[in-house]
Amino acid sequence: MILAASNPLRGIRSLSALAPAALAACLIVSCAGLPAENDAPAPEGNATEGTAPQLIEPQMRTRPEITDRNDITVIFSDSALELDPRKSFTADEAQIYTALYEGLFSYNPLTLEPLPAVAESWKLSDDKRTWTFALRASARWWNGDRVGAKDFRDAWISLMDPAKQAPYSSLFDLIAGAKDYRLGKNADAGSVGVKAIDERTLEVTLAEPASFFPSVLCHHSFAPVHPSMLAVLDWSAQPPISNGPYYLAERTDEHLRLVKNAFYWDADRISVERLTIRFVGDGAEASHLWNSGNAQWLAGNIDLDALSDRSGVSVNAMFATHYYYIRSSHAPWNDRRIRRALTIVLPWDEIREGHMLPAPTLIFPIPGYPALEGIKQGEFAEEARGLLAEAGYEGGKGLEALTLRITPSEDSDRIAAIMKRVWEKELDISVRVDIVPFDAYYASLKKDDYVVGSSTWIGDFADPYTFLQMWLADSNLNDARYNDPEYEEIVARSMAQEGAERWKTLSEAEKLLLEGGTVLPISYTPALNVIDTAEIEGWFPNPLDIHPFKYFSYAAFRPLPGVALAPSR
Repeated sequence: MILAASNPLRGIRSLSALAPAALAACLIVSCAGLPAENDAPAPEGNATEGTAPQLIEPQMRTRPEITDRNDITVIFSDSALELDPRKSFTADEAQIYTALYEGLFSYNPLTLEPLPAVAESWKLSDDKRTWTFALRASARWWNGDRVGAKDFRDAWISLMDPAKQAPYSSLFDLIAGAKDYRLGKNADAGSVGVKAIDERTLEVTLAEPASFFPSVLCHHSFAPVHPSMLAVLDWSAQPPISNGPYYLAERTDEHLRLVKNAFYWDADRISVERLTIRFVGDGAEASHLWNSGNAQWLAGNIDLDALSDRSGVSVNAMFATHYYYIRSSHAPWNDRRIRRALTIVLPWDEIREGHMLPAPTLIFPIPGYPALEGIKQGEFAEEARGLLAEAGYEGGKGLEALTLRITPSEDSDRIAAIMKRVWEKELDISVRVDIVPFDAYYASLKKDDYVVGSSTWIGDFADPYTFLQMWLADSNLNDARYNDPEYEEIVARSMAQEGAERWKTLSEAEKLLLEGGTVLPISYTPALNVIDTAEIEGWFPNPLDIHPFKYFSYAAFRPLPGVALAPSR
C-alpha cells in the first residue's frame, strides 16, 4: 500500500527532532516481528493468537488523565477517505478498515501472523491448491444480516471486474482464472476459482500452491461486501453496511465517529465503545491535541518540537521502502543497458544523505531473506557511458529528453537536482523535472508522459512477495510498465516453493530489478507514532505499522512515574 497521497512520508520529516542514537535504539531488530516463511498456518486448523512479554519503560507523563474511557480519539492527516474496500489504496484507509471490515483472516497485532476472522477453520487439499473455508455462524453485518460465503465471492468477482481497474485486483492473480478474468481475456466469472459451496463454505482454488495465502487474505481488499452495497458507486453518500468490530455512525470533513458493532462475532472482546477519527493536517495542531489529552494516538503529521509530552513517541522500522523507478513503457527506456547506465552513474551516498535508514535494496533486510549487495556508491561513469554506446546512444546522442516526476517536497527537490545534474553532465541526457501536487501525484504515475517517478510502498502483508508482485507485467501496481520474461519465470517458480528455498528464489527476482536499473531504492521508511502504551493496551509497534482497532483498550491502571511493569507470567 502507498502512504496517503497528500502525505507520502507520514510524519517522517519530524524525525530530526529525535537524537540519532535514540532513533537507532528504537529501530534495532524492529522487523523481527515479521513471521518466518515456515510460520504459515497448518493445512487444517485454527490459528492462535501470539503473545509476548511486555516491559514498559518508565516515562514521565505531563498530559491530563483520561476522563472518557469509552472513546479513543485518533488523529490522521488526510480526510480524503475511500470507504469502499475494493477501491482503497492508502495506508490510512487500511488502518481505519481494521475497525470497519473483516475478511477471512486478520492480523495478530503483535506478530502479524494471520488469525482466523470470519473464517472459523479451513482445510487445504493434498495438492495445496484448494482452500476450503468454514465461515463462522456468528459472523454478522452491523445490521444483523449474516455474512455468507456468497458475500465474499461476489465482492471478489466485483473487484476483479476489468472495467473497474481496482488498485489491488492483481493481488487476486493467485486465484485460478482470476488473471484472465480481470484482464478481460475471459468474461466468464464462473471460471474464477472462487465458489460459495453453501452459505457457510467458501472454496478457493489457486493457480499454483501458495503457502502464504492466509497472510494475503489479511489484506482489506479480500473483505466481503454487503449485497446492498455491491452496485453502489459512491460510498460517501451513506454509511456503509460493514462487518467489522465497529461501524460508521457519523462522517464529516473533519471527523469520523465509529461505534461498536453489537452484532460482531467477537463483540465481547471490544472494550472501547467509540472511536473518533479526526483529520488534522497541521502537525503542530495534532501535537497540541496530544498535549492536552484530547487525542490518544497521533497517526498522521506530527510536529515533535510542539510535543510538551514525548512519553508516547514510538519509532520503528517498517516493511516499507521509498524508491525511484525508471519506466520501461517504450524505447529507449525499455533497454536494460540504458536504465543501468542511469542507475550506476548516480552518487548514491549523496542521494541518500540525511535519510535515517539508507536503502541499497528494495526489500528491507528481514531474518531469513538472502542479503543482496544492492545499489551502492561507485565510480562507474565510464561504464555507464559504455552502456549507452553499446545501446546505440554514444554520448547520449539520439536519446529523447527524460522527464523526472516528483512531489513538492524539499527532499524530492534535492534528489531530483542531483539526478538532473549528473545525468546531464556525465551522460549528456536532457532532464526535465515535473513537480505534481500530492493530491494528483499518484494518479499521474499511471500516465505515459514521464520516465522516472518515485513512490513509498508499505508491504501489504508480511512477505517479500508484497514488493515483488508489483513488478509483474500484468500487475495493476506496475507503474513502471516493467516486463521481463525472466522475472516472470522466477516469481512463478517461487510459487511452488516453501521456506528458505522460496525466499532465495524471490531474492533472485529482486536482484533483476536492481541490476536492471528498474528500481532505485532511497531509504527504508520508519514509522512514527505517538501513543501512550501504558494508557492504551493492544497497540504494538510492528513492521507493517497496522494496528487492528479491536484489540485497543484502556489500561486498568497506570504505573507511577519511575515505576516499570514487569513482564507478565
